[in-house]
Amino acid sequence: MLVRDKSQANSSFNSMQRVKVYRLNDDGKWDDQGTGHVTIDYLERTEEPGLYVIDEEDNETLLLHRIMPDDIYRKQQDTIISWSDPEYSTELALSFQETTGCSYIWDHICNFQRTLQFSTLNNETFHSMNSELRELPVVELSTLPLILKTVSESGIADHMRLTDLIVKDQDFFRKLMDLFRICDDLENIDGLHMIFKIVRGIILLNSPQIFEKIFGDELVMDVIGALEYDPELPHIQHHRNFLEEHVVFKEAIPIKDPHVLSKIHQTYRVGYLKVGL
Repeated sequence: MLVRDKSQANSSFNSMQRVKVYRLNDDGKWDDQGTGHVTIDYLERTEEPGLYVIDEEDNETLLLHRIMPDDIYRKQQDTIISWSDPEYSTELALSFQETTGCSYIWDHICNFQRTLQFSTLNNETFHSMNSELRELPVVELSTLPLILKTVSESGIADHMRLTDLIVKDQDFFRKLMDLFRICDDLENIDGLHMIFKIVRGIILLNSPQIFEKIFGDELVMDVIGALEYDPELPHIQHHRNFLEEHVVFKEAIPIKDPHVLSKIHQTYRVGYLKVGL
């Protein structure tokens, strides 16, 4: 880390706050590192915001800390700011002489954190928008890892695009279920585990248009079958057996419209699976 020029430190003392610096030792006790004046300024090499503490007697740097966007800072008793410092691999604390000084530095830390977090969010959004999905991968056994990566690692900005691609691709889910049946017949557990994660990720997009496609009579039992192979569970779940043999639909009044009846069954299936997921 870079030590500030002493003349610069002297010239800015009037804006600093008087503090004691403490470091937590291996015995769990706080060691007094000295008394100085603290200010927030940009680090000279990286232009990142940092905390400087300059010794009040010899103008040497007692502490130089890069402010981080993570939730590591704590304000205690109106005069103490502490944090777990990953660069020093220890707990550090500043004990302020005045409550106003503590509040001043605390507010500036919070403001810098908001700026850092906003900048990070903008960068992620920019990256997501510039890597926007243009098409879904071809559905084959060899491409399952790529499909899983596409579904599970898409950012928030890509979710709508992913949903749109799945809805518009007439063959994607049918081919995925064809592949599921092959893996199911061959007991290809690795393939079944990947298909489970893919199907779960698509369901968690929570799109009514996707539900319309995958929970219709043509695909629904294969979709439910794919969700039997949760890699985090020690045993296969028997969702198909439960729905086929133990769930009995009783009509309180006769329903003659097959479309309405299909919707009722679809709503139950969606509810059953969402509880399981």
